[in-house]
Amino acid sequence: MAREFAVPPVIFPSGGISSGPGGLQHRRIPTAPFQPPRSAISNIPFMSFDIGSTTAGNIASGSSVGGGADFGDEEPLLDELGIYPDQIWRKTVSILNPLRLNPDVHDDSDLSGPVLYYILFGFFQLLAGKIQFGAILGWIVIFSLFMYVVFNMLADRTGNLDLHRCTSVVGYSMLPVVIFSAISLFVPRGGMVGFALAAFFVMWATRVCARLLIALAGGGDEHLGLIAYACFLIYTLFSMLVMF
Repeated sequence: MAREFAVPPVIFPSGGISSGPGGLQHRRIPTAPFQPPRSAISNIPFMSFDIGSTTAGNIASGSSVGGGADFGDEEPLLDELGIYPDQIWRKTVSILNPLRLNPDVHDDSDLSGPVLYYILFGFFQLLAGKIQFGAILGWIVIFSLFMYVVFNMLADRTGNLDLHRCTSVVGYSMLPVVIFSAISLFVPRGGMVGFALAAFFVMWATRVCARLLIALAGGGDEHLGLIAYACFLIYTLFSMLVMF
């Protein structure tokens, strides 16, 4: 004989069931606490997946979604860093012709070109088996200060040479020595050929540096020989790094 079990009736809470059309009863879906109403969520573009209609106008007008500035108006990265390749090229071409120097090209002093020359000089020395990046950087700082002090002492009140311009001129005048360091890779060290090349490029760098300092800073014309002698000492030491 089968045994019957008494099943208690199921009672729904009064607020959990709502009456729909046609007398049908629907259970209300519970919501999480602190959840905003669906009407507020639908107004947010990225929550309702309606990004295209909201940002189409911004993208068409060239502005970013977040309301940022137009990137088309931004300056190139090299210009923001103060590196102007056209200016470096014009100064390089001017130095390559020591008989026709153009001081107007070097009127705007910069350090990007000299740093490039120092890196090339150290790279050619590295190809020769000598690691001298630290010596090159230290010497150029000392020599720039040396030329700054010497020139202002000689020119007295008639000169207006500042340290930034002096460092730029001394650095750009390193180009002949950089060329010499590249040629020395294919020339045997020592001998008359090496010393003759060193003398030629040192005189080239000396003439360029002395003329540019006199033309750019003004004053000191009567002391051209002394200024050229100081430049000669500087580039002779750099050439000795290449030869020995």
